Amino acid sequence: MKALVTYFSASGVTAQVAKRLAEAIDAQIYEIRPKTPYTAEDLDWTSKNSRSTLEMSDKNCRPALADKDAPVADANVIFVGYPVWWYREPSIIDSFLAAYDFTGKKIVPFCTSGSSNIGTEAPARMKEISGAEVDEGKRFAASVDTEVLKAWAESL
Repeated sequence: MKALVTYFSASGVTAQVAKRLAEAIDAQIYEIRPKTPYTAEDLDWTSKNSRSTLEMSDKNCRPALADKDAPVADANVIFVGYPVWWYREPSIIDSFLAAYDFTGKKIVPFCTSGSSNIGTEAPARMKEISGAEVDEGKRFAASVDTEVLKAWAESL
């Protein structure tokens, strides 16, 4: 398996899990970044007018990416990590998936959340966007152990 771990992280939690996963399976890592970084105000889920609330209300929203340099072509398994926002993947994940050709690749979503599960929406949307084989994925707590991540990745 030639793996690539990609992730979007607003608070750093998903970044830490992604880094542990990449280390555990000896994979390259790539951070999915929006062209316009999110501010604390943008991430205020209690505000109906915050950027994240507006993006998540529109399932067709595709925020611009900072770059399109992910080494997707070099991998056959791409792990896509994100925090759960409004019970699904952040819109920037959809932007990432729309920006690359995943034909013939396996996409494995993973998310971080204190309580929300990964659900079925993100993998279903990934199938629509990517044209690849998409795993059901898994949710992890911030404290997930490297060995747990390694065992999960190797079980795929």
